[in-house]
Amino acid sequence: MTGGAAAAAIWQLTGSCPDVIKVETPIGKVLYLDVIPKEFGTCSVVKDAGDDPDVTNGSEIVTNVQILEEKGEISFVGGEGIGRITQEGLKLPVGEPAINPVPRQMTEKALREIIGDRAAVVTVSVPGGDVLARRTFNPRLGIVGGISILGTTGIVRPMSEEAMKDSLLVELDMYARQGHHSILFVLGTTGENALKARYGEFTCVLQVSNYIGFMIEEAVERGFTDILIGGFVGKLVKVASGTMNTHSHVADGRIETICTHAALHGASREVIQKIYQCLTTKAAMKIVEEENLQDIWADMAEKAAFYCCKTAHEMADVAMIFLDGDNEILAESSNAKRVLDKVCRKED
Repeated sequence: MTGGAAAAAIWQLTGSCPDVIKVETPIGKVLYLDVIPKEFGTCSVVKDAGDDPDVTNGSEIVTNVQILEEKGEISFVGGEGIGRITQEGLKLPVGEPAINPVPRQMTEKALREIIGDRAAVVTVSVPGGDVLARRTFNPRLGIVGGISILGTTGIVRPMSEEAMKDSLLVELDMYARQGHHSILFVLGTTGENALKARYGEFTCVLQVSNYIGFMIEEAVERGFTDILIGGFVGKLVKVASGTMNTHSHVADGRIETICTHAALHGASREVIQKIYQCLTTKAAMKIVEEENLQDIWADMAEKAAFYCCKTAHEMADVAMIFLDGDNEILAESSNAKRVLDKVCRKED
């Protein structure tokens, strides 16, 4: 999306469409993307997901940029094949096209370097995106009409299962060889940044994606004795049900787990029914707060830590921290402070 938008803007201002466009990602990696010119002011790039099992691999991301004369904001419109948000609880408000904040920020930064402070309207399309979306979980999340433009780093990391696990073990082996026995597991970049902002640097951090159980077992084999796991409650609540791979194609059970703990805390059948009908964890969190049931999160963090310790065969102390949708601490297991003391980097 960013590459197509930048090329379309350059085309309009210079009269020439570039063959290749340079895009800088949020993690500092520079990409050089082939540009496919469409009609004037519209360009596309082809998504290359590498080994990633991504349904959009090979799809054209088509971007039209309308540059306005006046100064102002850059707005985003969903064209053909882009989904629309219809349910609360996601990163974007109801009615917005399903183009996540980071791709928007990348595109706006690239356009500002080209058009300055002029206003612009960016329309993104993915031909056939409505068909591709049927192979995703978008319908269950209330995203209708097409796919989502996702991303937090600007690049596709290798997510094919074996390739991903191999890359994780290379990093884990490195830490083990350095003599570490404590480690922070996070699900991704957002959780890592949130925990670092609150607690400072950690001795070693590993983004384990969905492979929580696998990585606990591998860490124990390599002599790790203290493991802290932190991330968004929407993923980690699955661990409170004993699910050790949090990928949506393996298992879900988030809402059912929340319902169970709400019932244990005395929630009425009516409240449990309301939670059960939620499509997202965020939507359920709103009801939990309205009904003053916030204590359930600590119980679930404790249960998640219990299952993780079992996975570690009691050979490691595994603690859990749940983050809410604003990257604040929602709940933690009773052993979290003890494990935190082990995994946080001490000042010299």
